[in-house]
Amino acid sequence: MKNLREMISGVYRETDLGYFILNPFYKIYEEGLKLVPDRFIIERSFKKHMGYSIDLDNPLTLNEKINWLKLYERKALQTKVADKYKVRDYIEKTIGKQYLIPLLFHTKDPKEIRKKSMPDTEFIIKTNHDSSGGIIVRDKSEVKWKKIRKKLRRLMKQNYYYSTREWQYKNIEPRIIVEKLLTYNDGSIPDDYKLHCFNGKVAFTMVDIGRHSNERCRNLYDKDWNLLPCNWGRPNGNDIEKPANLEEMIMLAEKISKDFTYVRVDFYSVEGATYFGELTFHHASGFQKFLQEEWDYRFGQQLNIPIVHG
Repeated sequence: MKNLREMISGVYRETDLGYFILNPFYKIYEEGLKLVPDRFIIERSFKKHMGYSIDLDNPLTLNEKINWLKLYERKALQTKVADKYKVRDYIEKTIGKQYLIPLLFHTKDPKEIRKKSMPDTEFIIKTNHDSSGGIIVRDKSEVKWKKIRKKLRRLMKQNYYYSTREWQYKNIEPRIIVEKLLTYNDGSIPDDYKLHCFNGKVAFTMVDIGRHSNERCRNLYDKDWNLLPCNWGRPNGNDIEKPANLEEMIMLAEKISKDFTYVRVDFYSVEGATYFGELTFHHASGFQKFLQEEWDYRFGQQLNIPIVHG
C-alpha cells in the first residue's frame, strides 16, 4: 500500500498527465481536509507515520511535543518568519543584513520566470511557502523554462497547512524568490547546518551532508561538537570537522530563537562566511522516527513546552 501511494504521488508530481487526471481529486480531498479538526488530523497522521498513538495531553517525546506546538503555539510572527521572503526583514533587524543570501529576483507571477529575467550567474529558484527544496540553475541557457514555470504554477497553488496542520503556512501569500546559489570554491553545494533550538538555546546541530546527491546523510552533534549516537530520518555520514564559525552560528541562532519555544534555524558556512537559510517550526512535521527511540524521549525531556493541555 505504501509503495502504491508513493507511485501515485510520483505520477502526480512528475508527469503532466498524472497531474491533469489526479489534480481534481486532490482538490476535492483538500476541500474535505478543511472540514476536519486539526487535532484529529494530527493524531491520525502521527499514528500513521510513527506507529503509535500520540498523547497530546501529556507529550513526552520530541516528536510529540512538536505536534503539541502545532496546536497550541500559534503566533503571528511565525507566519512572517516561515515565509522565505518576509523572513529576510526579520533577520536583517535581528542579526544583520550581512547574513542574508543575496536576493536576485522575486515575483508572484510564474510567467516572469524566464531566461531574460534571470541573472547571469548561478542561482536557485524557490517558492516562499513550501519545502520543495528549490530548483538549482547553473547555466540559464540550458534550462527548460516552460517546464520550470509549470512546476512553479503548481507549487503556488498549494497550501501545506491543510495536510500537515502547520499553522504558520496557512496565510502565507505565495511568492517565487530567486537567490544566489551558494557554493564552495570547487563549485559544490555547501552542507546545511540545522540548529535545533529549545526555549531559546541550541540543543543540538543537525548537519545534512550531500543534500543534492543520492548519498544524502545526516549527523547530529551536541554544542561541543560531539557526534551523537543517533539517527533521525537518515543514516549517519562520516564525522565532519567542527566549523570554524560554529560559535557564531550558535550565538545567532539563539538570538533568532528567543521568541519561540522550539525552532530549527538553518545556516550555511561558505569559506568562513555564515549565511542564514530558513526557519522551521516543526521539523519533518513532527513525524520523523529516531532509529534509536530513546533519543526521541531524551530530546523531549529537554524541551519545555509552556502549558501541558489537559
